[in-house]
Amino acid sequence: MNGLKNLFTALAAAFLGLLAGALLMLAIGANPIEGFSYLFRGGLMNVERIGNTLATATTLTLTGLAMAFAFRTGLFSIGASGQMLMGGLVSIALGLTLHLPKGLMLPIILACAMLAGAVYGFIPGYLKARFNVHEVVSTIMLNWIAYWTIYYTVPTYFKAEYLETESARIPEYASLKVPWLTHIFGGSFINLGVFVAIGCAILTALVLSKTTLGFELKAVGFNRHAAEFAGINVPKNMALSLAISGALAGLAGATYYVGYAVNMQIGVMPSQGMDGLAVALLGANSPVGVVLAALFFGVLHSGKGFMSAMTSIPPEIGDTIIAVIIYFAATSVLFTRIWNALSSRFRKKA
Repeated sequence: MNGLKNLFTALAAAFLGLLAGALLMLAIGANPIEGFSYLFRGGLMNVERIGNTLATATTLTLTGLAMAFAFRTGLFSIGASGQMLMGGLVSIALGLTLHLPKGLMLPIILACAMLAGAVYGFIPGYLKARFNVHEVVSTIMLNWIAYWTIYYTVPTYFKAEYLETESARIPEYASLKVPWLTHIFGGSFINLGVFVAIGCAILTALVLSKTTLGFELKAVGFNRHAAEFAGINVPKNMALSLAISGALAGLAGATYYVGYAVNMQIGVMPSQGMDGLAVALLGANSPVGVVLAALFFGVLHSGKGFMSAMTSIPPEIGDTIIAVIIYFAATSVLFTRIWNALSSRFRKKA
């Protein structure tokens, strides 16, 4: 029943988001049917665009899993953007300094990006466990620390020749792009990160549902006082939860900066970090739900540019749809009450 309730909430939030987009299109004199046609065709009309949608969904899946993992354990981390930046910085640094075969280079990059994100996630976890510093405050501050770290480090040590705001391009042996995968999807941005994201979704589901660690983490999330009474080390699990969340976001940084992109630009806070919040909420903090929600948002992100190019509808309409979906997914208590009322009515009739 919980699965059906979560599905109802997600579908209702998505429908209301699309309805808001349709109303905005009508308000500017555009045809919503034509707009949505180009929006979804832009993400799915051919193999290249499907590949770009999957590439976009890859990073969103990992940031969504990062957010969802923290939420499932009772912590409201919004530090995925900063953890992405730190994972990306480590990936770029290794890609530009090490000269190893691709088969050895990529596992090192992914492992180090994951470690960088885990360390950066452990900091707010430790502050929460040791000093009861609210994780929302600490993760926001750490996002900006990461932002300014990139702002200094990239131009100082890794900048491209004749450019001050971008790092040098990573070499082919340090890129998650591989010719065979690019060829299959018609030259799109898809890369090996898609397999990393799928693997992380499966692993996250197994940890949360099949392991003692997952049980302890969820117990702390449901009721930390009851968990403490049962003998669970609450501070340790809080710190560990945010470290695992950070590791997933660090991997997202690697898949973006050495997968989707080819370098790192200063002065940009990656929007995928906050978009991961939308993915987690729409996916009801379930690994399967996160993957599906990431694919949906991937279509919206990939298609909004095509919609704008083919019609007079601005691409910001796509962003507005996402924002409205976030709002309604966050107020899921409304849909829960509707679901409970409908379920009660059907039970009485039966």
